[in-house]
Amino acid sequence: MATLIPSIGTCAHRMTSGERRLAERLERKLDGDYRLWYDVPVGPRQTYPDFVVMHPQRGVLILETKDWRLETVRKATRQYWEIAPDGGAPKVVKNPLEQARHCALEVVRALERDPQLVQAAGPHQGKLAFPWGHGVVFTRITRRQFEAAGLGEAIAPHYVVCQDEMLEDVDPEAFQARLWGMFPHAFGGAMSLPQIDRVRWHLFPEVRVPVQGRLFTPAEGDGEGEVPSLLRVMDLQQEQLARSLGEGHRVIHGVAGSGKTMILGYRAEYLAKLQDAVASPGAKPVLVLCYNEPLAVKLAATMEAKGLGERVHCLHFHKWARAQLVAFGQGLPAPSLPREAFFADMVDRVVRGVDKGHIPGGQYAAVLIDEAHDFAPEWLQLVARMVDPATNHLLVLYDDAQSIYARARRKKQFSFRSLGIQAQGRTSVLKINYRNTRQILQTAHLIAGELLAPEDSGDDGVPLLQPVSCGRDGEAPVVVRLPSFRAEAAQVAERLAAAHQEGHAWGDMAVLCRHYAQMEECATALRHKGLPHQVRKATGSFHPADDTVKVMTMHASKGLEFPVVALVGAGHMPSEGEDERDEARLFYVAATRATHRLVITASGEGAFAQRLDGAVVA
Repeated sequence: MATLIPSIGTCAHRMTSGERRLAERLERKLDGDYRLWYDVPVGPRQTYPDFVVMHPQRGVLILETKDWRLETVRKATRQYWEIAPDGGAPKVVKNPLEQARHCALEVVRALERDPQLVQAAGPHQGKLAFPWGHGVVFTRITRRQFEAAGLGEAIAPHYVVCQDEMLEDVDPEAFQARLWGMFPHAFGGAMSLPQIDRVRWHLFPEVRVPVQGRLFTPAEGDGEGEVPSLLRVMDLQQEQLARSLGEGHRVIHGVAGSGKTMILGYRAEYLAKLQDAVASPGAKPVLVLCYNEPLAVKLAATMEAKGLGERVHCLHFHKWARAQLVAFGQGLPAPSLPREAFFADMVDRVVRGVDKGHIPGGQYAAVLIDEAHDFAPEWLQLVARMVDPATNHLLVLYDDAQSIYARARRKKQFSFRSLGIQAQGRTSVLKINYRNTRQILQTAHLIAGELLAPEDSGDDGVPLLQPVSCGRDGEAPVVVRLPSFRAEAAQVAERLAAAHQEGHAWGDMAVLCRHYAQMEECATALRHKGLPHQVRKATGSFHPADDTVKVMTMHASKGLEFPVVALVGAGHMPSEGEDERDEARLFYVAATRATHRLVITASGEGAFAQRLDGAVVA
């Protein structure tokens, strides 16, 4: 069965009856090697072919679909057709085959810019290295009607699939033969897997994955005039999920590095532009919430760079809660309260304000929650009430393996439905980790492997997922045994200086610490070495765009990623009185922030130091 993007269930409402029938035939009559896209903009000019069909051996095919009946067509030439749809006034339109050919040529021109997609020598030098074609599907005109009406004079018959050739009982081989008879350009060979990804990169810019460490910000080489030698795109599951979210409440369970935040970015941008298309004077903004302030700052900077800062509000949860109290004249908690009590009281005040009608619900066209496993259940319940019922867009991203706050796990056994999140039957799972190399993921498993045994909880609960490596190889993480924490800090400074000499930008690096005191020691070592750095201790002190080494706690690193990560203090984990399972989760989160290089320093003899003996030790 072929993969259709978006899924029929989420795009059927904008399909004609004929397009839906064709989508069903393509999906069911073609095997699993086929990729299909319906009504997705392609290429730099963003043209909208009805269907794009891709197969490694067959090539790329553009299909134009027409639901015209024979009586609709009044006159047909090779250039223009005169039609009278639904018996209305006649109008002149471009020959459907010319429409398909125009889209196909736009695709070909975009692909021929890439040296890795064209033939390097021979009679077809500079032409695509694989076949391409175009054709028309008449969903309400039979082959006999087509021939009797002389329509073959306007469109060569082999470029057409007719109504009786796409019936439910049509033979799959006969159906495929009709499609592949549409290829006027059959030169070239099969597409390799890297070429397939390159084709998708060119055709669908929105599925491009930026260089590791930059979340979903634009990648270098995104300009129309240049093509990077190395590139990445969403996998098919990620793309289908991103394009198929549709209306209503959705929950995505995904392991660390599976692309959850990337999908959130795609969704936020799509919904913001959807609000623009509505052009209503009362259009409401999109709200993106997370728990950690550094991630919220990163997301906000990304949306600002896309020109969406006014329409997509990215905040960490407690900043949003405080803003609600201030905006609607509700009192703030007493500043003398202890930190945890202050925040708990602040959230309670928002809940009471909503219950009493002093703070309105439904303030946002959409709410998207990143790292929702850090939210207490009552927070999720509150935020769900902020979605405008008229739009009803709610997206929750979750990974219980990364739940590092006891508050969020206190009531682990809950159903989303009990919190007002109606996602039954609209829950998706992402198990493949793309962020980390196989070696980094294996090292994280040395500490947290026991925690990652998969657990199912049904369609409406919280499963625990075991990550699957995408197989990307890299250098082995290094564990450095040292006599003191001061020596750890000095070693980290030496290694980051060496990484910079190798070509890594300072902004590609992070030093992750278990405690604040360790951050001070590391900052001192970096300062003595003359390395530009930024210590994130409080709200407002994280600036992701600065080209500096980021020094932060393991907790604060949640949701971020960096090509080079130094993880310090592992030899003292877990400390006396700390829960080993909680600390293992925290180590797992910190270690999986690294996309390419991970350095772990250990000066103590804690339980984790002993487990790390299985890693490469320097």
